[in-house]
Amino acid sequence: MTDSPPGLARANTAATYTHPNGTTEDSWAHKHRHQTVLQQHCEYFDRDRDGILWPSDTFVGFHNLGFGVALSLLALVIIHINFSYPTSSSWLPDPLFRINLLNIDRTKHGSDSDTYDSQGRFRPQQFEDIFAKYADGADYLTIWTLFAQIKGQRNVSDPIGWGGACFEWLATYLMLWPEDGRMKKEDIRRVYDGSIFHGWARDVERKRRAGEMRKW
Repeated sequence: MTDSPPGLARANTAATYTHPNGTTEDSWAHKHRHQTVLQQHCEYFDRDRDGILWPSDTFVGFHNLGFGVALSLLALVIIHINFSYPTSSSWLPDPLFRINLLNIDRTKHGSDSDTYDSQGRFRPQQFEDIFAKYADGADYLTIWTLFAQIKGQRNVSDPIGWGGACFEWLATYLMLWPEDGRMKKEDIRRVYDGSIFHGWARDVERKRRAGEMRKW
């Protein structure tokens, strides 16, 4: 980060001042250097790694992250109805509502944090702005600063963007569900590059077996 302008978008690394090389645990950034950060964010849900996200992939992915059947179905419907056609390589809609991850950058919508750019790259300064503008520089977001961020980033006449931002951030909060009410900055960064999902799913599975999971 010190050798590059802070506003420079990173194609395949979710780099910040505290993590200039992105996520280094388990060599995440190196292993996924062929993907944009937005593609990395979606990689966990693509169970067979064929670059095509089926509705069943999304359902299983959300359920394995701790979401109940109803919320996993809701996520499936919202995501595939809105994102299937924009990512299609054809002019015709996909009757199976699949999502082509090669074209996932086309799902970039308004009223978001702008941390992803229109090519699916990670923008470090926009990520830092979330906390500078809405959390007074703190390294966490509460439910209240989260709502302030969603409200502050709204674009006029953009109901799809408003809905998308609400869904994405609230899903993040429900997944992390911080006991102290504070979503940590590092956890949010790792949501952006998807590196948190695999470990989180393993933790959810352990808690389910031990009967410790919350019911949604």
